[in-house]
Amino acid sequence: MAVPKKKTSTSKRNMRRSHDAISSKTYTEDKDSGELRRTHHVDMTTGMYRGRQIFTPKDSI
Repeated sequence: MAVPKKKTSTSKRNMRRSHDAISSKTYTEDKDSGELRRTHHVDMTTGMYRGRQIFTPKDSI
């Protein structure tokens, strides 16, 4: 059975865990509509993605 030879220091342990932190979601302002949207996602208000019409949005009530 594999057993660690030495205790992992708190510095090494914390450096390993530094990538586990949850980051906040990033939003960018849309160039056409000016509304905030997620990067690399379809704009749900206009239905556009990278200059192409992906779907037609539903009419507002």
